[in-house]
Amino acid sequence: MTSIDSAAPDAWFRLDKGRLELGGSWTIGASAHLDRQLRALRAEGPVTMDASGLEKLDSSGAWLLLRTRRALEAAGTKVTGPDLPENYRPLLESLEQAKPVAAQKPRRGHSFVRRLYHIGKATMHALGQAYSMLGYLGRVTVETGEAVTKPRHNLRIAAMINQVEETGINALPIVGLLSFLIGVVLAYQGVDQLRKFGAEIFTINILGVGLLREIGGLITAIIVAGRSGSAFTAQIGTMRVNEEIDAMQTMGLNTVDNLVLPRIIGLVIAMPLLTFFADLMGLMGGATMCYFNLHITVPVFLRQLQEAVSTNTFLVGIIKAPVFAFVIALVGCYEGFQVERNAASVGALTTRSVVEAIFLVIVLDAAFSVMFSVLGI
Repeated sequence: MTSIDSAAPDAWFRLDKGRLELGGSWTIGASAHLDRQLRALRAEGPVTMDASGLEKLDSSGAWLLLRTRRALEAAGTKVTGPDLPENYRPLLESLEQAKPVAAQKPRRGHSFVRRLYHIGKATMHALGQAYSMLGYLGRVTVETGEAVTKPRHNLRIAAMINQVEETGINALPIVGLLSFLIGVVLAYQGVDQLRKFGAEIFTINILGVGLLREIGGLITAIIVAGRSGSAFTAQIGTMRVNEEIDAMQTMGLNTVDNLVLPRIIGLVIAMPLLTFFADLMGLMGGATMCYFNLHITVPVFLRQLQEAVSTNTFLVGIIKAPVFAFVIALVGCYEGFQVERNAASVGALTTRSVVEAIFLVIVLDAAFSVMFSVLGI
Protein backbone atom coordinates (compact mmCIF):
# COMPACT_ATOMS: atom_id res chain seq x y z
CA MET A 1 0.00 0.00 0.00
CA THR A 2 1.30 3.47 -0.85
CA SER A 3 2.04 6.05 1.81
CA ILE A 4 -0.23 9.15 1.85
CA ASP A 5 0.63 12.20 4.01
CA SER A 6 -1.25 15.44 4.54
CA ALA A 7 0.64 18.67 4.05
CA ALA A 8 -0.94 20.50 6.99
CA PRO A 9 1.51 21.13 9.88
CA ASP A 10 -1.13 21.63 12.61
CA ALA A 11 -3.63 18.94 11.56
CA TRP A 12 -2.24 15.92 9.75
CA PHE A 13 -2.96 12.34 8.82
CA ARG A 14 -0.77 9.59 7.39
CA LEU A 15 -1.81 6.36 5.66
CA ASP A 16 1.01 3.83 5.53
CA LYS A 17 0.76 0.04 5.24
CA GLY A 18 -2.86 -0.17 6.37
CA ARG A 19 -2.43 2.20 9.30
CA LEU A 20 -4.15 5.60 9.21
CA GLU A 21 -2.58 7.86 11.82
CA LEU A 22 -4.21 11.18 12.74
CA GLY A 23 -2.72 13.93 14.83
CA GLY A 24 -2.56 17.61 15.55
CA SER A 25 -5.48 20.00 16.01
CA TRP A 26 -8.54 18.75 14.13
CA THR A 27 -10.62 21.86 14.64
CA ILE A 28 -12.83 24.06 12.50
CA GLY A 29 -9.86 26.16 11.43
CA ALA A 30 -8.23 23.19 9.67
CA SER A 31 -11.45 21.53 8.48
CA ALA A 32 -11.46 23.06 4.98
CA HIS A 33 -7.89 21.89 4.29
CA LEU A 34 -8.50 18.43 5.77
CA ASP A 35 -11.76 18.06 3.86
CA ARG A 36 -10.09 18.44 0.46
CA GLN A 37 -7.36 15.92 1.26
CA LEU A 38 -9.60 13.37 2.98
CA ARG A 39 -11.93 13.23 -0.02
CA ALA A 40 -8.99 12.00 -2.11
CA LEU A 41 -8.05 9.30 0.41
CA ARG A 42 -8.15 5.73 -0.98
CA ALA A 43 -7.12 2.40 0.57
CA GLU A 44 -6.49 -1.02 -0.97
CA GLY A 45 -6.88 -3.23 2.08
CA PRO A 46 -7.95 -3.25 5.75
CA VAL A 47 -7.28 0.01 7.60
CA THR A 48 -6.66 0.65 11.29
CA MET A 49 -7.40 4.21 12.38
CA ASP A 50 -5.10 5.51 15.12
CA ALA A 51 -6.16 8.92 16.46
CA SER A 52 -4.07 8.81 19.63
CA GLY A 53 -1.95 11.66 18.30
CA LEU A 54 -4.82 14.15 18.32
CA GLU A 55 -4.09 17.21 20.44
CA LYS A 56 -7.39 19.05 19.85
CA LEU A 57 -10.73 17.86 18.45
CA ASP A 58 -14.01 19.72 18.01
CA SER A 59 -17.30 18.69 16.38
CA SER A 60 -16.17 19.61 12.85
CA GLY A 61 -13.00 17.53 13.19
CA ALA A 62 -14.92 14.61 14.70
CA TRP A 63 -17.41 14.78 11.83
CA LEU A 64 -14.53 14.63 9.30
CA LEU A 65 -13.13 11.63 11.10
CA LEU A 66 -16.47 9.81 11.03
CA ARG A 67 -17.09 10.72 7.41
CA THR A 68 -13.69 9.34 6.42
CA ARG A 69 -14.38 6.05 8.17
CA ARG A 70 -17.81 5.72 6.53
CA ALA A 71 -16.41 6.61 3.11
CA LEU A 72 -13.77 3.89 3.40
CA GLU A 73 -16.39 1.36 4.53
CA ALA A 74 -18.67 2.33 1.67
CA ALA A 75 -15.77 1.63 -0.73
CA GLY A 76 -15.46 -1.92 0.65
CA THR A 77 -12.55 -1.31 3.03
CA LYS A 78 -12.62 -2.96 6.44
CA VAL A 79 -11.91 -0.23 9.02
CA THR A 80 -10.89 -0.71 12.66
CA GLY A 81 -11.04 2.13 15.13
CA PRO A 82 -10.56 4.97 15.51
CA ASP A 83 -8.55 4.79 18.69
CA LEU A 84 -9.13 8.17 20.38
CA PRO A 85 -7.88 9.80 23.57
CA GLU A 86 -10.32 9.21 26.42
CA ASN A 87 -11.53 12.83 26.68
CA TYR A 88 -12.68 12.93 23.02
CA ARG A 89 -14.65 9.67 22.97
CA PRO A 90 -18.00 11.15 24.22
CA LEU A 91 -17.95 13.67 21.37
CA LEU A 92 -17.41 10.97 18.76
CA GLU A 93 -20.06 8.71 20.29
CA SER A 94 -22.68 11.49 20.23
CA LEU A 95 -21.98 12.13 16.55
CA GLU A 96 -22.14 8.41 15.77
CA GLN A 97 -25.67 8.24 17.18
CA ALA A 98 -26.88 10.95 14.79
CA LYS A 99 -28.18 9.98 11.37
CA PRO A 100 -25.82 10.59 8.48
CA VAL A 101 -26.86 13.46 6.23
CA ALA A 102 -27.03 11.17 3.21
CA ALA A 103 -29.64 9.00 4.93
CA GLN A 104 -31.97 12.01 5.27
CA LYS A 105 -32.16 12.69 1.53
CA PRO A 106 -35.53 11.74 0.06
CA ARG A 107 -35.36 8.74 -2.18
CA ARG A 108 -36.21 9.61 -5.72
CA GLY A 109 -38.71 7.24 -7.21
CA HIS A 110 -41.09 7.34 -10.10
CA SER A 111 -43.11 10.50 -10.61
CA PHE A 112 -46.35 8.58 -10.10
CA VAL A 113 -45.17 7.27 -6.73
CA ARG A 114 -44.10 10.75 -5.65
CA ARG A 115 -47.43 12.23 -6.66
CA LEU A 116 -49.28 9.45 -4.88
CA TYR A 117 -47.19 10.11 -1.78
CA HIS A 118 -47.98 13.84 -1.85
CA ILE A 119 -51.69 13.14 -2.38
CA GLY A 120 -51.73 10.75 0.58
CA LYS A 121 -49.79 13.20 2.74
CA ALA A 122 -52.18 16.04 1.87
CA THR A 123 -55.18 13.80 2.54
CA MET A 124 -53.90 12.78 5.95
CA HIS A 125 -53.13 16.41 6.79
CA ALA A 126 -56.65 17.44 5.78
CA LEU A 127 -58.19 14.65 7.87
CA GLY A 128 -56.07 15.61 10.86
CA GLN A 129 -57.03 19.26 10.41
CA ALA A 130 -60.72 18.33 10.21
CA TYR A 131 -60.47 16.14 13.33
CA SER A 132 -58.71 18.87 15.29
CA MET A 133 -61.21 21.51 14.16
CA LEU A 134 -64.10 19.20 15.09
CA GLY A 135 -62.70 18.90 18.59
CA TYR A 136 -62.35 22.66 18.78
CA LEU A 137 -65.96 23.00 17.61
CA GLY A 138 -67.05 20.77 20.49
CA ARG A 139 -65.18 22.88 23.00
CA VAL A 140 -66.62 26.13 21.65
CA THR A 141 -70.13 24.62 21.62
CA VAL A 142 -69.84 23.61 25.28
CA GLU A 143 -68.49 27.03 26.26
CA THR A 144 -71.26 28.77 24.31
CA GLY A 145 -73.91 26.64 26.03
CA GLU A 146 -72.47 27.51 29.44
CA ALA A 147 -72.37 31.20 28.55
CA VAL A 148 -76.07 31.14 27.65
CA THR A 149 -77.43 28.86 30.37
CA LYS A 150 -75.33 29.73 33.42
CA PRO A 151 -75.96 33.17 34.92
CA ARG A 152 -72.58 33.18 36.65
CA HIS A 153 -70.75 32.63 33.39
CA ASN A 154 -68.88 35.76 32.33
CA LEU A 155 -70.24 36.77 28.94
CA ARG A 156 -68.29 39.78 27.72
CA ILE A 157 -71.08 42.02 26.41
CA ALA A 158 -68.81 45.00 25.71
CA ALA A 159 -66.41 42.89 23.63
CA MET A 160 -69.32 41.32 21.77
CA ILE A 161 -70.81 44.73 20.89
CA ASN A 162 -67.38 45.87 19.75
CA GLN A 163 -67.17 42.86 17.41
CA VAL A 164 -70.63 43.66 16.02
CA GLU A 165 -69.33 47.13 15.20
CA GLU A 166 -66.04 45.88 13.72
CA THR A 167 -67.45 43.03 11.67
CA GLY A 168 -70.85 44.51 10.85
CA ILE A 169 -71.13 48.29 10.83
CA ASN A 170 -67.60 48.92 9.56
CA ALA A 171 -68.14 46.39 6.76
CA LEU A 172 -71.26 48.09 5.38
CA PRO A 173 -69.45 50.27 2.78
CA ILE A 174 -67.52 47.46 1.08
CA VAL A 175 -70.46 45.01 1.25
CA GLY A 176 -72.87 47.61 -0.10
CA LEU A 177 -70.60 48.67 -2.96
CA LEU A 178 -69.82 45.15 -4.13
CA SER A 179 -73.45 44.02 -3.80
CA PHE A 180 -74.64 47.02 -5.82
CA LEU A 181 -72.15 46.19 -8.58
CA ILE A 182 -73.12 42.50 -8.49
CA GLY A 183 -76.76 43.55 -8.97
CA VAL A 184 -75.77 45.69 -11.96
CA VAL A 185 -73.84 42.80 -13.52
CA LEU A 186 -76.65 40.27 -12.98
CA ALA A 187 -79.25 42.61 -14.45
CA TYR A 188 -77.06 43.41 -17.45
CA GLN A 189 -76.33 39.75 -18.18
CA GLY A 190 -79.98 38.78 -17.70
CA VAL A 191 -81.21 41.48 -20.07
CA ASP A 192 -78.60 40.53 -22.64
CA GLN A 193 -79.77 36.89 -22.70
CA LEU A 194 -83.53 37.35 -22.28
CA ARG A 195 -83.73 40.03 -24.95
CA LYS A 196 -83.31 37.28 -27.56
CA PHE A 197 -86.69 35.89 -26.49
CA GLY A 198 -88.47 39.18 -25.84
CA ALA A 199 -88.65 38.38 -22.10
CA GLU A 200 -86.60 41.23 -20.66
CA ILE A 201 -89.11 41.76 -17.86
CA PHE A 202 -88.15 38.39 -16.34
CA THR A 203 -84.70 39.81 -15.62
CA ILE A 204 -86.28 41.06 -12.40
CA ASN A 205 -87.32 37.50 -11.51
CA ILE A 206 -83.79 36.19 -12.03
CA LEU A 207 -82.31 39.10 -10.12
CA GLY A 208 -84.66 38.79 -7.14
CA VAL A 209 -84.47 35.01 -6.73
CA GLY A 210 -80.73 34.83 -7.38
CA LEU A 211 -79.82 37.62 -4.97
CA LEU A 212 -82.16 36.73 -2.14
CA ARG A 213 -81.60 32.97 -2.17
CA GLU A 214 -77.93 32.57 -3.06
CA ILE A 215 -75.74 35.39 -4.27
CA GLY A 216 -76.43 38.00 -1.59
CA GLY A 217 -75.54 35.71 1.30
CA LEU A 218 -72.66 34.04 -0.53
CA ILE A 219 -70.99 37.30 -1.57
CA THR A 220 -71.41 38.68 1.94
CA ALA A 221 -69.86 35.53 3.46
CA ILE A 222 -66.87 35.67 1.11
CA ILE A 223 -66.27 39.34 1.90
CA VAL A 224 -66.57 38.71 5.64
CA ALA A 225 -64.22 35.70 5.42
CA GLY A 226 -61.58 37.81 3.71
CA ARG A 227 -62.11 40.81 5.97
CA SER A 228 -63.11 39.57 9.43
CA GLY A 229 -61.98 35.94 9.37
CA SER A 230 -58.43 36.95 8.47
CA ALA A 231 -58.53 39.67 11.14
CA PHE A 232 -59.48 37.11 13.81
CA THR A 233 -56.54 34.90 12.87
CA ALA A 234 -54.09 37.80 12.72
CA GLN A 235 -55.22 39.26 16.05
CA ILE A 236 -55.11 36.00 18.01
CA GLY A 237 -51.94 34.90 16.21
CA THR A 238 -50.18 38.14 17.13
CA MET A 239 -51.23 37.62 20.73
CA ARG A 240 -49.60 34.19 20.62
CA VAL A 241 -46.40 35.63 19.18
CA ASN A 242 -46.32 38.27 21.93
CA GLU A 243 -47.07 35.57 24.55
CA GLU A 244 -50.28 37.33 25.61
CA ILE A 245 -52.20 34.04 25.35
CA ASP A 246 -49.74 32.42 27.75
CA ALA A 247 -50.14 35.33 30.16
CA MET A 248 -53.94 34.97 30.09
CA GLN A 249 -53.73 31.25 30.79
CA THR A 250 -51.25 31.88 33.61
CA MET A 251 -53.74 34.31 35.21
CA GLY A 252 -56.46 31.65 34.95
CA LEU A 253 -58.49 33.41 32.24
CA ASN A 254 -60.48 31.26 29.83
CA THR A 255 -59.27 32.10 26.32
CA VAL A 256 -62.48 30.82 24.73
CA ASP A 257 -64.62 33.10 26.91
CA ASN A 258 -62.44 36.15 26.40
CA LEU A 259 -61.30 35.81 22.79
CA VAL A 260 -63.46 33.35 20.87
CA LEU A 261 -67.05 33.75 22.08
CA PRO A 262 -67.25 37.55 21.62
CA ARG A 263 -66.03 37.17 18.05
CA ILE A 264 -68.35 34.29 17.20
CA ILE A 265 -71.48 35.80 18.78
CA GLY A 266 -70.70 39.25 17.37
CA LEU A 267 -70.29 37.91 13.85
CA VAL A 268 -73.39 35.70 14.13
CA ILE A 269 -75.41 38.82 15.05
CA ALA A 270 -73.85 41.00 12.35
CA MET A 271 -73.98 38.54 9.45
CA PRO A 272 -77.78 38.42 8.90
CA LEU A 273 -77.88 42.22 9.01
CA LEU A 274 -75.06 42.41 6.45
CA THR A 275 -76.84 39.88 4.24
CA PHE A 276 -80.08 41.89 4.40
CA PHE A 277 -78.15 45.05 3.51
CA ALA A 278 -76.40 43.24 0.64
CA ASP A 279 -79.77 42.06 -0.72
CA LEU A 280 -81.12 45.62 -0.68
CA MET A 281 -78.04 47.06 -2.37
CA GLY A 282 -78.03 44.30 -4.99
CA LEU A 283 -81.67 44.94 -5.80
CA MET A 284 -80.95 48.67 -6.02
CA GLY A 285 -78.15 47.97 -8.47
CA GLY A 286 -80.41 45.75 -10.54
CA ALA A 287 -83.22 48.34 -10.47
CA THR A 288 -80.79 51.04 -11.61
CA MET A 289 -79.61 48.88 -14.50
CA CYS A 290 -83.20 48.01 -15.50
CA TYR A 291 -84.18 51.68 -15.43
CA PHE A 292 -81.39 52.84 -17.72
CA ASN A 293 -81.31 49.79 -19.99
CA LEU A 294 -84.98 48.76 -20.14
CA HIS A 295 -86.65 51.98 -18.97
CA ILE A 296 -88.43 50.01 -16.24
CA THR A 297 -89.53 52.38 -13.50
CA VAL A 298 -89.15 51.62 -9.81
CA PRO A 299 -92.90 50.90 -9.23
CA VAL A 300 -92.94 48.42 -12.12
CA PHE A 301 -89.71 46.86 -10.82
CA LEU A 302 -91.17 46.44 -7.32
CA ARG A 303 -94.43 44.99 -8.61
CA GLN A 304 -92.63 42.40 -10.75
CA LEU A 305 -90.27 41.62 -7.88
CA GLN A 306 -93.21 41.02 -5.54
CA GLU A 307 -94.65 38.51 -8.00
CA ALA A 308 -91.30 36.75 -8.45
CA VAL A 309 -90.21 36.28 -4.84
CA SER A 310 -91.91 35.15 -1.67
CA THR A 311 -91.16 35.22 2.02
CA ASN A 312 -89.49 31.81 1.75
CA THR A 313 -87.12 33.16 -0.89
CA PHE A 314 -85.94 35.84 1.52
CA LEU A 315 -85.77 33.51 4.53
CA VAL A 316 -83.70 30.91 2.69
CA GLY A 317 -80.90 33.45 2.24
CA ILE A 318 -81.16 34.87 5.76
CA ILE A 319 -81.22 31.46 7.50
CA LYS A 320 -77.85 30.55 5.99
CA ALA A 321 -76.17 33.75 7.21
CA PRO A 322 -75.68 32.79 10.91
CA VAL A 323 -74.32 29.38 9.91
CA PHE A 324 -71.81 30.99 7.55
CA ALA A 325 -70.86 33.47 10.29
CA PHE A 326 -70.29 30.72 12.85
CA VAL A 327 -68.05 28.77 10.47
CA ILE A 328 -66.03 31.84 9.45
CA ALA A 329 -65.46 32.94 13.05
CA LEU A 330 -64.67 29.40 14.20
CA VAL A 331 -62.05 28.87 11.48
CA GLY A 332 -60.52 32.31 12.02
CA CYS A 333 -60.14 31.80 15.78
CA TYR A 334 -58.97 28.19 15.43
CA GLU A 335 -56.18 29.09 13.01
CA GLY A 336 -55.17 31.99 15.25
CA PHE A 337 -54.47 29.58 18.10
CA GLN A 338 -52.39 27.38 15.74
CA VAL A 339 -49.91 30.20 15.05
CA GLU A 340 -46.33 29.50 16.03
CA ARG A 341 -44.13 32.10 17.67
CA ASN A 342 -42.93 33.85 14.51
CA ALA A 343 -44.28 36.43 12.10
CA ALA A 344 -44.14 34.13 9.08
CA SER A 345 -46.57 31.73 10.76
CA VAL A 346 -49.06 34.57 11.29
CA GLY A 347 -49.10 35.34 7.56
CA ALA A 348 -49.30 31.71 6.49
CA LEU A 349 -52.16 30.80 8.82
CA THR A 350 -54.04 34.00 8.03
CA THR A 351 -54.01 32.97 4.37
CA ARG A 352 -55.03 29.43 5.31
CA SER A 353 -57.95 30.63 7.44
CA VAL A 354 -59.38 32.68 4.55
CA VAL A 355 -59.08 29.78 2.11
CA GLU A 356 -60.60 27.28 4.54
CA ALA A 357 -63.45 29.61 5.49
CA ILE A 358 -64.40 30.33 1.87
CA PHE A 359 -64.16 26.63 1.02
CA LEU A 360 -66.42 25.63 3.91
CA VAL A 361 -68.90 28.42 3.11
CA ILE A 362 -69.27 27.21 -0.48
CA VAL A 363 -69.61 23.59 0.66
CA LEU A 364 -72.30 24.56 3.16
CA ASP A 365 -74.08 26.67 0.55
CA ALA A 366 -74.18 23.69 -1.80
CA ALA A 367 -75.49 21.49 1.03
CA PHE A 368 -78.20 24.03 1.84
CA SER A 369 -79.20 24.23 -1.82
CA VAL A 370 -79.60 20.45 -2.04
CA MET A 371 -81.50 20.31 1.27
CA PHE A 372 -83.92 23.09 0.31
CA SER A 373 -84.46 21.51 -3.08
CA VAL A 374 -85.31 18.17 -1.46
CA LEU A 375 -87.66 19.89 0.99
CA GLY A 376 -89.29 21.83 -1.82
CA ILE A 377 -88.52 25.22 -0.30
